[in-house]
Amino acid sequence: MTREEWSNVKQRLLKTVGQNNFTTWIEPLMLAQSSSGIAVLNVPTTFFGNYVSQNFADLIVHEMRAFDDTISRLKFEVAQARPKPVTRQTDAIAQNNTKASKPANTSTVYTAPLERRFSFDSFVVGKPNELAHAAAKRVAEGGPVTFNPLFLYGGVGLGKTHLMHAIAQELQARKPELNVLYLSAEQFMYRFVQALRDRKMMDFKEIFRTVDVLMVDDVQFIAGKDSTQEEFFHTFNALVDQNKQIIISADRAPQDIKDLEDRVKSRLQCGLVVDLHPTDYELRLGILQTKVDIHRASYPDLEMEDGILEFLAHRISTNVRVLEGALTRLFAFASLVGRTIDMELTQDCLADVLRASERKITVEEIQRKVSDHYNIRLSDMIGPKRLRSFARPRQVAMYLSKHMTSRSLPEIGRRFGGRDHTTVMHGVKRIEELKVSDGQIAEDLELLRRALEA
Repeated sequence: MTREEWSNVKQRLLKTVGQNNFTTWIEPLMLAQSSSGIAVLNVPTTFFGNYVSQNFADLIVHEMRAFDDTISRLKFEVAQARPKPVTRQTDAIAQNNTKASKPANTSTVYTAPLERRFSFDSFVVGKPNELAHAAAKRVAEGGPVTFNPLFLYGGVGLGKTHLMHAIAQELQARKPELNVLYLSAEQFMYRFVQALRDRKMMDFKEIFRTVDVLMVDDVQFIAGKDSTQEEFFHTFNALVDQNKQIIISADRAPQDIKDLEDRVKSRLQCGLVVDLHPTDYELRLGILQTKVDIHRASYPDLEMEDGILEFLAHRISTNVRVLEGALTRLFAFASLVGRTIDMELTQDCLADVLRASERKITVEEIQRKVSDHYNIRLSDMIGPKRLRSFARPRQVAMYLSKHMTSRSLPEIGRRFGGRDHTTVMHGVKRIEELKVSDGQIAEDLELLRRALEA
């Protein structure tokens, strides 16, 4: 393969991997030689080569074979840097570059752009997220550091990134003198690798270890990336030692992030760890009502029948982004066709979203969750024992099976040790009564329903 062909390969890769990945991982690659079916690429560091090998090697070989079908695999070699002669002109350029590379003397340095719509005012608070919201508000006040780090975790679309952006914007408004650095864990890694490649680790350390507030989104991304974890660990320690605030988000709790070093997990757990629970019906309905008010500004003449928001809040239960996107699509579609938003239009417009949101929950899954919740064996739940400690969880599981699955009462009875459908009816009725009079049962049902819908 010639250098010109390699240049063409890189242009094809740009279209495939996108500008960000191309600039970080593809552009620095240099073709050293190509023979015996092996293309040798020069890389700035071993870590860089390992990352490209794991994530882009197959794609690179595929594009190379369009120009040279003998190539079957890649080999990465760390390029030896050639010392540049030092001249007054070179020295002057280096000084100018150093000045340019340092952050400007402004209050806040953002690696990632902030969404102005992600503010505290637009964040709808409910029982599943009230603790996370309160903790985020406390940190955003910019007062003395009380818990470090603040670690927010939860599934997709539950509001982690919204709170992160809200904190950054609130700090910017309240404490403009603070240097707040907000970025994703992926961007942290990109900047780290770039610093290694350009031999500017001191600049990297100066930027990251002299901030007043460091905010890292989706920290689970660095799991399994040893060199990045090492640098993150030292950055974390340096900031904590200076009593600087750190705010982290992830899709799961620190101890549940696979391939994250134990010492990093330990550091992440030493502050306040807050879970954003899956949204409940009331919170989803509140979010929709807030968004409707926003959409009405764009579609003032559009009418919506009663019951539509309640229908959406019930049917789209796992992801707030999907819920908000569905409402946006609904308003746009109704406006385009000039119709009132009624149930027929809603079901036609959102047919694909509604189908995708129908997660099939099984009776067996409910039985396992309820057994775990009440700390009893599954065999005791579905067995013949009638002790209260087994009978009440059994009735709870029957109640949830009736309301969360499409199984008939006889089918449910068969899955509970071959019980008659009248036994299931009695159990369901009993839980419906207790749900009103017993606050603990009501709370158990809500917790179990959230866990099953998550």
